[in-house]
Amino acid sequence: MNLLPHILNGITLGLLFALIALGFMLVVGLMEQINLAHGSLFALGAYLAFVVVSGRLPLPVEWVREWLLVPLAWRYAAALVVAPLLTALAGMVLELCVRRTYGKDPLYGLLLTFGAAMVIEELIRLVWGTRDYVLPVPPSISGGMIFWDLIWSTYRFYAAAFSIGAIGLVWLFIERTPYGAIIKAGAHDSEIVRALGIDLTRLRLYVFAFGTLLAALAGIIVAPIWGIRPHMGVDAVVPAFLIIVLGGVGSFWGAVAAGILVGLVVGVSGAYASEWSLLSMYILLIAVVTFRARGLSGKKSLLEA
Repeated sequence: MNLLPHILNGITLGLLFALIALGFMLVVGLMEQINLAHGSLFALGAYLAFVVVSGRLPLPVEWVREWLLVPLAWRYAAALVVAPLLTALAGMVLELCVRRTYGKDPLYGLLLTFGAAMVIEELIRLVWGTRDYVLPVPPSISGGMIFWDLIWSTYRFYAAAFSIGAIGLVWLFIERTPYGAIIKAGAHDSEIVRALGIDLTRLRLYVFAFGTLLAALAGIIVAPIWGIRPHMGVDAVVPAFLIIVLGGVGSFWGAVAAGILVGLVVGVSGAYASEWSLLSMYILLIAVVTFRARGLSGKKSLLEA
């Protein structure tokens, strides 16, 4: 059996998992709040992209016909911009609800975001039904190519390249801009940030929206691979949470490395026993946490020797 296709597919999947997890980690790091609606917002981004690309817009028929005459590549590019922004707005609305739970028992926030996830998923079913959809992609990034006597999916290479670019831009934003420094400071000590005159409430709102935007972007890129269905968010939020723990809470590159590692384990195990592909990532988590409780790159606890 040739493992190379499975390894490359695993790396692509891992990069997409990492992109999902980074948005999840930003919210956890700054607000110390696990957003269980992250997966549903991921799915919402995919559905909104489908609406933009396919022309199923709430606009006059004449406008929709004109829009469908626009080349698919331009409609797809528009979806990559419009859908994440609209999803980010939905995330901001959710944050306005979640902020009432800050400073209280974390269980309140968990229950609220869990309820929000259920509401978003049911709204998706009401608007788009329960059938699966396929997100059309431009011909330039679809189809396949032959290399080493194997047929490779062109889109998977595009998905991997897009994920690498997005992860790189997020790193530059966090590490090389004043706004990124404020976000890191807020995650480290929110009281100091507030003492410096920074509006922590507004900062949390924007970071929540930014994390949601990353989830929507990942949803759009994953959609042609997974398909678009109401419960696709569950398939994303569980690996995202696992990756944060595996990589080490608060570690940017730890999350990226953990995402790729999870993708490789799922891809390679699926080559031999498909029924073990999802279970393998939980086995990986148990194996790593057993010997390194803080994850791959997590900060050392004061309780450790």
